[in-house]
Amino acid sequence: LSAKADKKNESTYSYGKKSRDGIGKFYMGREISQVMGHLGAGWLERPKREQEERTDLLVKNMQLKPTDVVADVGAGSGYFTFRMAELVPKGKVHAVDISPQMLGIVRAKMRSLKATNVLPVQSTIKDTKLPPGSIDCVLIVDAYHEFSHPREMAESISRALRVGGRLILIEYRKEDPSVPIKLLHKMTQEQAIKEVSQVGLAWKETLDVLPQQHFMIFEKQAKKK
Repeated sequence: LSAKADKKNESTYSYGKKSRDGIGKFYMGREISQVMGHLGAGWLERPKREQEERTDLLVKNMQLKPTDVVADVGAGSGYFTFRMAELVPKGKVHAVDISPQMLGIVRAKMRSLKATNVLPVQSTIKDTKLPPGSIDCVLIVDAYHEFSHPREMAESISRALRVGGRLILIEYRKEDPSVPIKLLHKMTQEQAIKEVSQVGLAWKETLDVLPQQHFMIFEKQAKKK
């Protein structure tokens, strides 16, 4: 990012009193939450996760093609990375994470599962480090709300997607008080659409297929001439 773009983006954030689970930095009225980090790997891999979150339905409803090039942004321990890798045998899955420890877990899994179509990618707080126009589908599961620079990350994702490529954004439903997750780790659909639509990604639909989470689908639009 240029220094000019950097300065412009920084002006989109505001700062205030931080709540217990937040960082005191706000984007479009939303306080950004603290990051879980690599110590949460056990929670990500918990045996009951598929049953609680219906992760099987999540992957199925992505409707991936065998040749798709996919990015799991905020991949963590690779819970979804390897599930997607099985569905794209002629494609690739980029496992993108800022944590070297999480990517170490991904690499260990690559060896044990002999997964040859997974590529670990070390990101920064502002850049996915994915090649421009190279990705068919980006998946972000319960991670976007933790991005310390959501505008820059969304721009980076938009650049990485080919025209017509999809961003699938999964976040716990903030509208539903029965979802037993801390408030800052949930998002309303309205807020998510407001933020993501800033970077040339158009909301297409939200699937009502998961017990606790929004399944929001955005598409990269061609630039208007």
